[in-house]
Amino acid sequence: MSEIATFDGVGPNLNGAQILVTGGTGSFGRAFVRHVLERYRPARLIVFSRDELKQYEMAQDFPTARFPCMRYFIGDVRDQQRLETAMRGVDFVIHAAALKHVPIAEYNPMECIRTNITGAENVATAAMRARVKKVVALSTDKAANPINLYGASKLASDKIFVAANNLSGEGGTRFSVVRYGNVLGSRGSVVPFFRKLIAEGAASLPITDPRMTRFWITLKQGVAFVASSLAMMQGGEIFVPKLPSMLMTDLARSLAPDLPHEVVGIRPGEKIHEVMIPAEVSQNTIELADRYVIMPAFMEWGVYQKPADSRPVSEGFCYSSDQNTDWLDGGRLHALLGSC
Repeated sequence: MSEIATFDGVGPNLNGAQILVTGGTGSFGRAFVRHVLERYRPARLIVFSRDELKQYEMAQDFPTARFPCMRYFIGDVRDQQRLETAMRGVDFVIHAAALKHVPIAEYNPMECIRTNITGAENVATAAMRARVKKVVALSTDKAANPINLYGASKLASDKIFVAANNLSGEGGTRFSVVRYGNVLGSRGSVVPFFRKLIAEGAASLPITDPRMTRFWITLKQGVAFVASSLAMMQGGEIFVPKLPSMLMTDLARSLAPDLPHEVVGIRPGEKIHEVMIPAEVSQNTIELADRYVIMPAFMEWGVYQKPADSRPVSEGFCYSSDQNTDWLDGGRLHALLGSC
């Protein structure tokens, strides 16, 4: 792919819909809310999160006086009863709430499990009880062949949402998962960190391992991908976008061509390369123009209808950041950053 993918295909018709976003005050949640308000006229758009300050700040950008559909619910995905209350009458749920910081999850394992795994169960149960039509849960590349607790917790979450289709049965709530890579420019990502070091006059940029590669997606792309997946989902799929890869050394060089690199060593729980589709699930994976779809292995609620323009991937196919056929160069990186 030489062009910047937009993933802005056929989106869902959200006019008159009631939508709830868990973790709605996070980077993704805010961007998704903006996306919906710019394109549709929903009946209600509910921001569900536990941070009152972030909700207050978000309400300044999206005030109910200007956007009467907006609702701000204080709540935690650990609290199933509160989720059920918030989901009354809701048509679609986007589940973005999670504990995502790898070292913090390693140090606080039970907190990670309560939010990412028990929280997923609570969202699924509340959605079925509230008769929500569709739920899309955000995952991560770290959920494929996980080596850290965050990735393992998100793999468990993915399994919960796929299996929830069996519990809801034919005609019940449909659940699907979206899995993508590192988000360029998001809070806590490497690009703002490198830019901060550059602005402060750093003599070098830290590189954990010169072999390291990563998939990259912008926040705007991620939101569009989730919206298009919501439109095409049948239930039980894991949607994976086709993304470009980049060596971390090339990324650092693109941001600061004259700064040397200091190899600081890989962090605990960190991979050299990221995998989004392990070879072990290739037999259940199909390819579309802009994405891969991992179909459910067990589907007791119906028959999966493969899209007419899909094709199976080759046996043993593995979608990893080092074996990618699409690579970012400096020009495309800055074009992506400019589109953030």
